[in-house]
Amino acid sequence: MTALTQFERLEAQGSWRETPEARLREVIVSVGEATLTLSDPKSERPLSHWSLPAVTRVNPGKLPAIYSPRADGPDETLEVDDPLMIEAIDRVQRAVLARQAHPGRLRGGLTLLTALAMAAAAVVWLPDALTRHAANIAPPAQAFAVGNAILTDISRSTGAVCERHSGQAVLDWIAPKLIAEDAKIRVVPSPVNGARRLPGNLYVLGNDVLLTAPGPAAAAGHLMAAEMAVSDKELLLNALEYAGTRAVLQLLTLGTLPEKAMHGYGETLLQQPAPPADRDGLLKAFREKGIPSAPYAHSLDPTGASVLDLIKEDPYRDSPPRKALLTDPQWLALQQICAG
Repeated sequence: MTALTQFERLEAQGSWRETPEARLREVIVSVGEATLTLSDPKSERPLSHWSLPAVTRVNPGKLPAIYSPRADGPDETLEVDDPLMIEAIDRVQRAVLARQAHPGRLRGGLTLLTALAMAAAAVVWLPDALTRHAANIAPPAQAFAVGNAILTDISRSTGAVCERHSGQAVLDWIAPKLIAEDAKIRVVPSPVNGARRLPGNLYVLGNDVLLTAPGPAAAAGHLMAAEMAVSDKELLLNALEYAGTRAVLQLLTLGTLPEKAMHGYGETLLQQPAPPADRDGLLKAFREKGIPSAPYAHSLDPTGASVLDLIKEDPYRDSPPRKALLTDPQWLALQQICAG
């Protein structure tokens, strides 16, 4: 026992009272590594064993020192007036307590570690979970507002959205027939590498596709390809990831994004290649909607592997569709959408 290395055997006289009503009885007090032993001085027969960690001094600072084996009541007491024994009991008791485990501290440490782990997990997991939740529950009007914010950012690079009424009327008429009932198409003056789909079923088309193609089939192909290449939920998720967690929280609580949440995203989007659509699915769409695929194929990069397939497998390669996609006046109005 390191607390008592200077002693071969530590004993002293004491007075023991077994119960509050019993008379004091002389005993020999012996200190062990974790126990206090009270013995009969004549027969050396042990009378009582006390656990040192549980021993409580009833009268701190007073002599003789009075000890009890329980903290909840001095039913059994021991009086000791030997200073060396008193010091030894205190020292051994402190040493035993120091060696014992501290469940409260352990629980506190485990609680702290758990809290830190949860906080770390929240930092990693929570932003992504919030963003995915916002993308999943966003109503169409909210998704369209995000798409419109991206379009506003795109227009900083391409020029303002073309708004000539006659041309926009054609787009509003053709959008539900070509894409979906709630689809909206906008045209910008500069190229956007064909057409781009934005959240909220919003589509942006470069005016170059309208001015360089002999008819509306090429523009229609770009719009259909944009619709098939990526889902609206995926587009919204990508946009919200760019906006960041604070913007997503505002969207969830107030229903709107911060004013500049999409600043720079439109330009970033235009620098990326347009996601490709499935060739077979696209050919099927051309066939079902009565649109030839060759004009769209000719507007693509001629080195692309799918270009020749779109030309060779054009569902209207041998005979044109029975009904034109747009009338001549409609096509002319669409080509002039960015004029004055």
